[in-house]
Amino acid sequence: MSDHRVVSREEWLEARRAFLAKEKELTHARDRLSEERRALPWVRVEQDYVFHGSEGDVTLSALFKGRSQLAVYHFMFGPDWEAGCRSCSFWADGFAGILAHLEQRDLSVVAVSRAPLAKLRAYATRMGWSFEWVSSFGSDFNLDFGVSFDPADVAEKKPVYNFGTQAPPASEMHGISTFYKDERGRIFHAYSSYGRGVEPLNPAYAFLDVAPKGRDEGGRAMSWLRRRDEY
Repeated sequence: MSDHRVVSREEWLEARRAFLAKEKELTHARDRLSEERRALPWVRVEQDYVFHGSEGDVTLSALFKGRSQLAVYHFMFGPDWEAGCRSCSFWADGFAGILAHLEQRDLSVVAVSRAPLAKLRAYATRMGWSFEWVSSFGSDFNLDFGVSFDPADVAEKKPVYNFGTQAPPASEMHGISTFYKDERGRIFHAYSSYGRGVEPLNPAYAFLDVAPKGRDEGGRAMSWLRRRDEY
């Protein structure tokens, strides 16, 4: 950083205005992409999956909590793991404080993992989280939505993650899925995104991306990352 180019205020403004034009192009392109995303076709969810929650078993339909929209964060936490994924924990730290705003916009949010509920609750207590987090243990939900995989497929490096474009490095992976429930109670799968597709959900990366040093990862994504009680 010590040899970074330093210029006059006038030169800085000229460079900044030129870059602003590129930022506006990206903003408009992102708006168009968001419109196309909302226009994607949906698929009917025929199975009302059952999860294990803090108040007993709960169906996918019940997770909407009276709203028409549901976002599921696929949190990596396998049944035999002792702690949740540190990267997913990084994302989950950003959930605090925004849920009331999302619920006001007719959107319920829940995290789903295959680990047993007792492990999820213990880890949530450790991390100080209060968002809804349910266990899909014993359900096909994670398999059906492309975030849990047969260990044999992982070992053979089969491209079964991110719509068949990537080989998952582990049997549990992350993602986001959204659903819509109509007035008749029918549920539709609207959208899913995996891999780097979940980056827009991370406010910490948004701050780092505008800081002088950026993410400063040296080409090794999240190599620096720890759970926030481990720094």
